[in-house]
Amino acid sequence: MSSGGLELPPGDGGHEGGPAAEAPGGGPGGVVAGAVSLAGSATAGSVRTGVELDWGADAWTEVRTRAQRAGRAYIWLNLIEQRLRAVVGAVLRPIYEPVHGEDDWVVAAAGPAGQEWVQRAVAVREVSRRKGYLLDPADDNVLSFLTLPQLRELMVQHWPCFEPYFDDRREIELALDELEVTRNVVSRNRALSQAVLSQAERASARLLEVLGGGSGSPSAERLPIDAVEDLVGDRYADVVSVHPDRVRLQRQLPAEDLFGGARRLDAIGIGLNLLVQNYSGRRLVRLVEAGCRVRLLFLNPASSAVKRRERELGLRKGELSRSVEMNILHVRRVRAGLRDPSGFAIHVFDETPRFTAYLVEGESSGIAVVQSYLRRARGMEAPVLVLRGGGRAVARDVDHGLFPTYREEFESVWQDSRPVS
Repeated sequence: MSSGGLELPPGDGGHEGGPAAEAPGGGPGGVVAGAVSLAGSATAGSVRTGVELDWGADAWTEVRTRAQRAGRAYIWLNLIEQRLRAVVGAVLRPIYEPVHGEDDWVVAAAGPAGQEWVQRAVAVREVSRRKGYLLDPADDNVLSFLTLPQLRELMVQHWPCFEPYFDDRREIELALDELEVTRNVVSRNRALSQAVLSQAERASARLLEVLGGGSGSPSAERLPIDAVEDLVGDRYADVVSVHPDRVRLQRQLPAEDLFGGARRLDAIGIGLNLLVQNYSGRRLVRLVEAGCRVRLLFLNPASSAVKRRERELGLRKGELSRSVEMNILHVRRVRAGLRDPSGFAIHVFDETPRFTAYLVEGESSGIAVVQSYLRRARGMEAPVLVLRGGGRAVARDVDHGLFPTYREEFESVWQDSRPVS
C-alpha cells in the first residue's frame, strides 16, 4: 500500500528484478552455475526494514569476486574496442573522409541502415563536449563514441573493404558474438561467471591476433602475456602466476611448453623430476642438438642432506637417494647420445637443498619455475611460482625481480658443485 492509499501492482516475473520461480540456467533465484550472487536469503514475510544494509564477510567476498572478474573482462573489452576502432578508422577513413569531411565521414559510412545509432553517437559527443568529459582531444570525433556492436556493424557493412586485410570474416564475427555476452554483463554490473570470463579471454586473445594487435597481444610464445599482466604486472615484480602444487602448474604449463624451444636451460634441485620424468630423453636430445645449452644441478645422492630429506618426508632409508641416482643415470644416457656433449653439463652439490628452480631462456624471453622445499611436503605438493625473465614483453624493474635472484643463486651453487663424469 502506497502513502496515497493506492495498492501497488504485483511484480511481473518476466521483468528484470521481479520474482522468478526458476532461472533459465536452472539454478534457484536466477543464479547461473559459477556466477556470484548477492541476493539475500531472507524469505518473504521475514524481511525487516534495514536488515540488508549491513554486509558480512561473505557478502564482501562475493563483491570483490564480482569486481575482480568484471575488471579483468573490462580490460579485454576495452582493448578489443580500441583495436577495432583503429582498424575501422584506418580502412574506412581514406574512403569517406575526402568526400564527406573530417566530422561527417562516419555518418556517411554508417549509411541509412545505421542512421539511428550514429546520430545517437553524435549527440553523446556533443553532450560530452559541453560537460567537459572529453579529456583527450584525440577522442573528439564520432568514431570514439561508437560502441563495439556499432564498430562491428561498420565492418560487416563494408566487408569488401576489409577483406584484403583479414582472411576469415566468420572467425571475427564468432569471436565478437562470444564477447557480446560478457559486454552485456559487465556494462550492467551483473554477476560474471568464471566460465564466461574464460570464454571472453580466449575470444579476445584470438580476435587480437586476427586483427593484428601487435606485440602487446597474446601470442603463441611459451608464456603469452595477457591484457591484465600487461597493465598491472609490475605490481608483482616478475611473478606471473602462483600454483598450489605442481599438478596444477602442469595443467596450464605442460613440460613441452616450458622447455620446448629453449636456448638455455639451467635447473637446480634434488632430483629435477619436472624435467626428467615429464620431458622425454629424445626431446631433450633434439633440444640440445638444436643449440640449447643445458646445465643440471642435482643433490648428491650420497650426501647427508639426502638422508635428512628422507627423514623429513618419512621415506625408507635410501629411497630418495636411489630415485636421484636413477634420474642422474637417465640424463647421463641422454648426454652420451649427443654428437657434441659439451653443451650438456651435469653437476652435483652437497649443500642443504633450499629450492628447486628451472630457468629457461628462449630467443626473446625467459621463464622460471621455482619451488621452495617444505619439511613435510614432496616437491609435487609444494607451491609453485612462475616468473617471467626479461625479454621484450612487459617492461619491469629488474632490481625488484625474482628471476635474477634465483639466477644468481644457481650460479653460486654451480661454482661450488662437482661435475658428473
